[in-house]
Amino acid sequence: MLSSKIAINHEEFVLLREYIQRECGIVVGDEKVYLIESRLARLVVETKCKSFKEFYIKAKSDITKKLRNKIVDAMTTNETLWFRDQKPWQILEDVIIPKFIADLKAKRKTRINIWSAACSTGQEPYSLVFLILDALRKEPSVKPEQFRILATDISPSALYMAISGRYNSIAMARGMIPKYKMKYFKDDGAVSQISDEVKKRVIFKQFNLQHDFGKLPDCDLIFCRNVAIYFSADFKKQLFRKIYDKLNSDGFFFIGATESLIGYSADFDQYEYKRGVYYKPKKRKGVL
Repeated sequence: MLSSKIAINHEEFVLLREYIQRECGIVVGDEKVYLIESRLARLVVETKCKSFKEFYIKAKSDITKKLRNKIVDAMTTNETLWFRDQKPWQILEDVIIPKFIADLKAKRKTRINIWSAACSTGQEPYSLVFLILDALRKEPSVKPEQFRILATDISPSALYMAISGRYNSIAMARGMIPKYKMKYFKDDGAVSQISDEVKKRVIFKQFNLQHDFGKLPDCDLIFCRNVAIYFSADFKKQLFRKIYDKLNSDGFFFIGATESLIGYSADFDQYEYKRGVYYKPKKRKGVL
């Protein structure tokens, strides 16, 4: 238990708030003193620091980045569920995946590159795999390996859970469609283990959205949902521009149901399908 003598003061709050924004882009408002104090208190004790300032100094000087990763884990919100918001998945099933399959069959594309940015514990990319595998059962000429799904997150612990593909009953109850549970999971004690058929379709990597996108593949579909809400206005503008540059000219882009590009990016056209929204990049200059 954290000693009652250790409480965060204003100077320490400012130092740690700036550190968090610098390391992972999350903006912590002036009214969120309690958030930093409550989420980092355990780490202050674990590192045997006598104050939050000493903890900050230790984190800043840690060249291994191990403490930095623990801070990121503590401050990120790994809130997710299967088929989150429903409408994007209807668009994928009815519009986007059929187009991808048609492009592959007609040899207009040889592979479809998909990126799930901020994938948390894996429900988003795995949900996508369920839809793709189901669609391909009707199209044997197109192979699952023609879809490359990259899933990234900044949180090491979230990625560990995603890679393991093991979910407890609470996680499975959040949005899971029964037919997919029956088809792609097996019970292993108190948890459900996702099948290797699904797991091998996703490549998980740790990635900070503040970093350069140069080594990422050009994408046909990008999910960046329910994460930009935690970022500053300037970082949102930078992020959406980098996504635009990484998206193929005929690609698709999804953000969260409560998010908007208004005021942050004019690089995308908005489309609607059955009350759901998706985006496509505007035509680039010099592209016919």
